[in-house]
Amino acid sequence: MLAPLSILAVMALVATLLNPGREDFAWFLRLRRPAWLSFEGLIPFIWIAIYACFYGSALLSWRASGSWPLMLGYLVLLLLVQSYTLLICRTRSLRNGTVVGFAGWVWGLALTIAVGPVSAPGWLLLVPYLLWSPVGTLVTWQMQRLNR
Repeated sequence: MLAPLSILAVMALVATLLNPGREDFAWFLRLRRPAWLSFEGLIPFIWIAIYACFYGSALLSWRASGSWPLMLGYLVLLLLVQSYTLLICRTRSLRNGTVVGFAGWVWGLALTIAVGPVSAPGWLLLVPYLLWSPVGTLVTWQMQRLNR
């Protein structure tokens, strides 16, 4: 019972600490988006699903291996993912978001490869992030061009 609560507590703490303030986020919301981004209202729900997958993957990996290095890998991925919006908002630079988004995808791929031999379900639960992350990075890259 300790592992599920600990993983959840760490995720909630990181999400809380790396959340931009209202004023910063309001700036981000005022930026122009690509015309093809018609599903923006679904993005928060997509991220909730991805975070649930992170949680399930980390829990399954922990139960299968008890590996602290893997848990550190999940923490680094969470820090990269959660810092994306905060970094964009604080620096007012979409380029920083593109870089962090790409770095998160590379780290996520490495973590997925590391989790593969330990937990097949854990590996599969990281795939939604690997599929979604390039979409977010592409949106950010295109937003750079629209918001010079």
